[in-house]
Amino acid sequence: MNITIRVLLTGIVLFLIDLYFFQAIVTILKGTAASRRNTVYYIYWGFTALSMLFLVTVVLVNYINLPPFIRVYVFSFFLLIIICKIIGSVFLATDDLIRLFRWIWSYLIKTPASETREIIKNPHAVSRLQFLNYIALGMAALPFASFIYGMVKGAFNYTIHSQKVILPQLPSAFNGIKIVQISDIHLGSFISTEHVEKAIEIVLKQKPDLILFTGDLVNNRADETLPFIDVLSKLKAPHGVYSVLGNHDYGDYVSWDTPEAKDQNLHDLKQAHAKFGWRLLQNEHVSIKRGDTEIALLGIENWGGQMHFPKYGNMKLAHAGTEKYPVKLLLSHDPSHWSMQVIKDYKDIDITFSGHTHGFQFGIELPGFKWSPSQYIYKQWAGFYTEDKQHLYVNRGLGFLGYPGRVGIMPEITVMQIYNS
Repeated sequence: MNITIRVLLTGIVLFLIDLYFFQAIVTILKGTAASRRNTVYYIYWGFTALSMLFLVTVVLVNYINLPPFIRVYVFSFFLLIIICKIIGSVFLATDDLIRLFRWIWSYLIKTPASETREIIKNPHAVSRLQFLNYIALGMAALPFASFIYGMVKGAFNYTIHSQKVILPQLPSAFNGIKIVQISDIHLGSFISTEHVEKAIEIVLKQKPDLILFTGDLVNNRADETLPFIDVLSKLKAPHGVYSVLGNHDYGDYVSWDTPEAKDQNLHDLKQAHAKFGWRLLQNEHVSIKRGDTEIALLGIENWGGQMHFPKYGNMKLAHAGTEKYPVKLLLSHDPSHWSMQVIKDYKDIDITFSGHTHGFQFGIELPGFKWSPSQYIYKQWAGFYTEDKQHLYVNRGLGFLGYPGRVGIMPEITVMQIYNS
């Protein structure tokens, strides 16, 4: 279908939703002064027209080439308004269903005259239908306020999650090794280096022995890394900084003029890791040494087991030759890889480090309880998991994608310490 036709159809649907949602405002403003009602109406439809115009412009113009502030924040702001109106419309639909049933009931049931009673109404009471209209507006405003707060504060509320792991076979020289994991930075979503610098400072304050990055450095293109080379080059640790690629790092989600252009983009992205001083692991392993003892660190390219994400990873290549190591740590971007291959075919992998899910950037986390829509897609979606003697840690991500914020699920810096007892 032609993009212009798709935009036109989408616009018609959104206009109908707006018209439907507008009925709640009309109902609530009944009885108010005409001048006040008209002012509200003009504001509502003026803002709606502006939103529609902006969204259509974004779709018809090359989205990628828009300035970062417009691309990330303004677009999301208008999109949130539409989503919240849809949420409010669900409650309006409840109102209309009640009206429909009342209308049907009035034709089916006739009240005998002998049972008629005089009804004295409270002039200040709010009818149930009007109450539902208030609820509709409230349910639209509540998520809107939450998502705006998530854009302003939540997106950069970097949270440290500490995890202690016992591996009895861990050599004594490595006892207490401190590993910091970060993931899913999505550099193209940041409009400046300020907040990334803040995150790097927090990482370095943890004084890690080893730093791991588990994929999705960019949204789509290698040139997103250019403003951040100096910032990310500050990441240092005694045992080094190691990284793998995530599904967004391959440039699969944008159009390229030629296959060669896409290949060049991936090459440039790999070079960016080198410029940072990170050791990019591509279906291979390295040894981490302390004194006369060693443990293995494996890293594979993206291996997606859910939602048709690509499988570039090759565990057979990465695992070959690791038999001599008493402990094996694995970097694998997508956590579904752990449950679909690692714990089935590679039972000597002690800990897998993943990211990818972002915890959906939305949810609830309380002591002993966590919920997110992400859990309906990924069985392992945030935090620490164990099956038999194998462990998985899923980082909630440092950055954001799509919605430029976080509500309930904060951006994460993982601090893991491993002991042998």
